[in-house]
Amino acid sequence: IALLTMAIKARGVGAISLTGSQAGIYADSCHTRARITKIIPTKIKRELSGGNVVIVAGFQGRNPNDDIATLGRGGSDLTAVALSAALGADECEIYTDVDGVYTTDPRVARDARKINIISYDEMLEMAGTGAQVMQGRSVEVAKKYGVNIRVLSSFVKSAGTLITQEPDKEKQMEAAVVRAVTFDRNQAKFSILDVADRPGIASKIFGALALAGINVDMIIQSAARQGSNDISFTVSRADAKKSAEILRKLKKRAGASGVIEDKSAAKVSIIGVGMKSHPGVAAKMFATLASSGVNIEMISTSEIKVSCIVSEKQVDKAVGALHKAFALGEKNLRKAGLSKNEKLKD
Repeated sequence: IALLTMAIKARGVGAISLTGSQAGIYADSCHTRARITKIIPTKIKRELSGGNVVIVAGFQGRNPNDDIATLGRGGSDLTAVALSAALGADECEIYTDVDGVYTTDPRVARDARKINIISYDEMLEMAGTGAQVMQGRSVEVAKKYGVNIRVLSSFVKSAGTLITQEPDKEKQMEAAVVRAVTFDRNQAKFSILDVADRPGIASKIFGALALAGINVDMIIQSAARQGSNDISFTVSRADAKKSAEILRKLKKRAGASGVIEDKSAAKVSIIGVGMKSHPGVAAKMFATLASSGVNIEMISTSEIKVSCIVSEKQVDKAVGALHKAFALGEKNLRKAGLSKNEKLKD
C-alpha cells in the first residue's frame, strides 16, 4: 500500500495508505479466519474529502485486543465489498486475471462464454461449488447490503460481469434455466456403515466434526434396515485426515461396522435461478451424465442448484456434457444473433 501510494503521488495525484486498523475495520479474534464486525470509516471519509486517493490494506482488521486479525481466504475482496457498503458506494469493482464470470471454466469447455449479469444467489452457489472468480463471503456481504459488484480484468478492457440482485428475467435476454456448470475437485467422501438407528447418533458424528472446525458439505443417510443405516458425507480434501481420525474414534460409540474413505471424489453442479420454475432440470442432468458414462455417487439439491458427487477422473467429461446439454456455449449465443462481447441490457 505504501509503494502504490508513492507511485500515485509520482503522477501528481494526492494519495494516502492506511492499514486495516487505521481504516476503521474491526474484526473478531478468530485469527486467520476473522470476520468483520464493523467498519467506522471516519479517517477514509476525511482523506477522501481532502482530495486524496485512499489505499487500504485488504485482508486485515483490528481485533478486540487491538491486534491485527487476518480475514482468511478471499479477505481482500471482502474488504473491498465491506468498505463499499460502509461508504455507500454505487458499485464495487474487483479487478482480477479474468474478464468476468463464465458459464464454466474455459480450460474445460472451450466454448464457455462470459455472463454479463448474474444474481447474488447464483454467484453464491457458484462460489460454494467450485468457481474461483469470487469468494462466497464477499458475495454474502454484497447481498446483505445491496452492493453491486463488477468483476473486471486487470489486462483486458471489457464490461466484465455485474453481480447484483436477481435480474428481471422478463427483460433479460440472457435468461436461461441453467446459467453455469461448476466443479470442485477438492472433495473427500466418507461413509459410516451400519450406524445404530437411534436419536442423537448423527448429532454426535457431525457435532464432533464441527468442534474440530470441519465444514461438512453433502450428507446422505440411507433408509433404516434392521436397526441400522449408512451415513455418507463429503468434506474438503484438506480436512480428510482430521475427519478420518475423528470417525475412527466415534466408530464404536456410533455402533458402526466400518468407515470407508474416498479421496478421489469430485463435485459437479448446475446453477440457475430459472430452475425454480422449470421441472425436469435435475432429470436432464442425471440423464446427461448417464449417457456420458459418468456414475453419480451422491446428489444434493436446492432451489437453484443440483450437485452430484462423481469420480475425479470423470469431471472434465461431466462438465463438458452438461455445458453442451444445457446449451451454455458460445455457439448458442451466436444463434441468438449476439456477439460474444455484446452487452445485454437488463
